[in-house]
Amino acid sequence: MSSKLSNAQIAWRAAQDIADGAYVNLGIGFPEMVAKFQPPGRQAIFHTENGVLNFGEAPPAGEEDWDLINAGKKAITLKPGAAFFHHADSFGMVRGGHLDVAILGTYEVAENGDLANWSTGPKGVPAVGGAMDLVHGAKRVAVITDHVTKDGKPKLVKRCTLSLTGVGCVTRVYSSLAVIDIENGRFVLREKLASMSVEELQAVTGAEMVLPDVIGDLVAPEVS
Repeated sequence: MSSKLSNAQIAWRAAQDIADGAYVNLGIGFPEMVAKFQPPGRQAIFHTENGVLNFGEAPPAGEEDWDLINAGKKAITLKPGAAFFHHADSFGMVRGGHLDVAILGTYEVAENGDLANWSTGPKGVPAVGGAMDLVHGAKRVAVITDHVTKDGKPKLVKRCTLSLTGVGCVTRVYSSLAVIDIENGRFVLREKLASMSVEELQAVTGAEMVLPDVIGDLVAPEVS
């Protein structure tokens, strides 16, 4: 396989599509990196499902206040105007359609927008949790992921084989090789690495991609 984007570069690319002032929930782990890469002149308002709105970056090591954490139990800081609220109110925001964007990781995403991103295994998130609310409550749901598993199998598939987080919920995938939209039950290729041919990309994608007339180059700066 050709060279691929790092996790940080995938997160950077996803951040470029977040509008100024958008209310955004980032999934636990890898998706949290998206918050580091807000474009100049734009600032999202980040929501964490345990009950904080408008939190900031992680504090320096040794300066953590462990009463201030996100849903992944990582220390956070607060921005001016930040708000605290009950867990139930937080889910009211999610289920009430008040979030503009949710960005999550995945094990599998299907061409019809189905998402499987939880596991009962020893290293996985131990239950589906709030993700099932986020994927159907947020106005836009995107996924960031390596394009293939560690053993080279496609993560973008015709139909998910793992337990679903949500049905028909994902509209865009930012992978290590491409940016792919989900439209009318199909994968639509929007951007790919210039070093990779369409045929090479299709070979590691588990469902046939629709190829529009214009396919952009997937380009990201060196970030960490």
